[in-house]
Amino acid sequence: MASTEALLSVSGLAYRYGKAAALRGVSLEIRPGEVVALLGANGAGKSTLINLVSGFLKPAAGDIRMQGQAIGGMPPYQVFRRGVVQVSQGRDLFPAMTVRDNLELGAVSRQDDISTDLARVYDYFPRLRERLDQRVATLSGGEQQMVAIGRALMGRPRVLLLDEPSAGLAPRFVDEIGRIMGVLKDGGATMMIVEQNLALALGHADRYYILRDGALAGAGVPSDLGDDYAAVARNYYL
Repeated sequence: MASTEALLSVSGLAYRYGKAAALRGVSLEIRPGEVVALLGANGAGKSTLINLVSGFLKPAAGDIRMQGQAIGGMPPYQVFRRGVVQVSQGRDLFPAMTVRDNLELGAVSRQDDISTDLARVYDYFPRLRERLDQRVATLSGGEQQMVAIGRALMGRPRVLLLDEPSAGLAPRFVDEIGRIMGVLKDGGATMMIVEQNLALALGHADRYYILRDGALAGAGVPSDLGDDYAAVARNYYL
C-alpha cells in the first residue's frame, strides 16, 4: 500500500516556451508505491512537466521536491542519482550498440554488481534475452521500448516516469507494455505514466491528474471517471 507522504511533489510549477505558457501553476504528488496517470491532449503540458521533473528543463516558477529535498533546476544526471528516471517518448537509445550494452548503460552510475538486475530485466522481457548481442537499430519499435524500460530499471529508480510508452506500437506490444506495468506495480514500483491510451493508463493507476492547456483540469481515482473513455476524451481532450 502506498505511503500517505509524498515521495515526489510538484508545487506551483510553471514553464514558458517563448511567450506561450506551457504549464501554469501545476501541483501534484506521487507517494511511495503509487502509480499515477498523467492525462491530457497533445500539447496539454504532460511531457513538459516530466521533462521539468527530470531536469531536462528548468522551471520558470514553482518547486519540485524528492523526499522533501528540492531538485527543481538540477541537471538530469543529479536528478537521476536521486532516483528519478524517465523513459522518454523518443526512447533515446543508442541504435548502433547492442541490447546488452544499452541495458548496461542504465547502471553506469552504480558501483555494485549488476548481474541480478540484468537477470530481472530478462525475466521481465524474455524477448530481450534472445537478442542480447543484436544491435538496437535492428529491433522493432516494441522491442526498442522494452530496451528503454529495461535500461531505466537498471538504474533502480525510486520514481519511474513513462512518457507515452505505447505510442506507435503494434497492439501486441501495447499488451506487453501493459503486462510489465502490472508486474512493476505488483512489485511496489512508484510510477508516473503519461499516456494517451486511457484504458492502459487508468487500468494500472491508483490516481490520475488531467492537464488541459497547461493547467490542472481534474484529479482523482480511476473509478471517478467510469469506463466510458470516449466520454472522458470528449470532456478533457477536445
